[in-house]
Amino acid sequence: MQPAPETIRKDYRGSGKLEGKVALITGGDSGIGRAVAVHFAREGADVAVLYLNEDADAQDTRTMIEAEGRRCVLIRGDARSQAFCKSAITKTVKGLGRLDVLVNNLADHTEQMRLEDISAAQLRTTFENNVFPFFHLSRYALEHLGRGSAIINTGSVTSFRGSDHLIDYAATKGAIESFTYSLAKNVVDRGIRVNGVAPGPIWTPLITSTFDKKRQREFGRNTPMKRPGQPSEVAPAFVYLACDDSSYVTGQFIHVNGGGFIG
Repeated sequence: MQPAPETIRKDYRGSGKLEGKVALITGGDSGIGRAVAVHFAREGADVAVLYLNEDADAQDTRTMIEAEGRRCVLIRGDARSQAFCKSAITKTVKGLGRLDVLVNNLADHTEQMRLEDISAAQLRTTFENNVFPFFHLSRYALEHLGRGSAIINTGSVTSFRGSDHLIDYAATKGAIESFTYSLAKNVVDRGIRVNGVAPGPIWTPLITSTFDKKRQREFGRNTPMKRPGQPSEVAPAFVYLACDDSSYVTGQFIHVNGGGFIG
């Protein structure tokens, strides 16, 4: 990618906010997921990274985590599979000893300018990629999460304002939004907090892999800040929701979108 996304600011100082914690982050091989993984590591957490098949990217993420002095477990596979999701939770606990934070961050999208062009196959695939893993992983994670633990779901600005060219993707993010609110109510008595982060236009590999050059140049310019955000500007919101600073916060979304709701 040109320019390359910024994973973490050089001047970001960890303060032990996640010392002794273990987190599982899906889609942690690049983009927002990688940024969250590295920020968590700098704050003292050991991290398991679930990814599909981008081995080189995943190894780069592991190198960044280990450079922070933390342990990393890489888990390769397709999170659309319920059985794989169960095994991923098991591998995390076995490899790192416990589980305190689950970050559901997998997503994919295909741009279509008309509803009629979204085939049944695309619709099914988008929901299987973007929604099913959140349910499966959360279900099995709950067997290990205790009081003070957190589940953080990556949503999107599109579920709050809509998207004329990513209709099925926005619909999956709407499902994730409702899932977050509902699960938060369901597990609050267990002392587990469930929240979400709703990014706006963030410069990640998902953008260059799905948008043409013209759309890439225009990406983020329609925000009040007139630019896309960096993964390094999103990840601190996940740190806040994962640590005890947010002990009185559940069923909420933090919006990191360059002022996307202004006007």
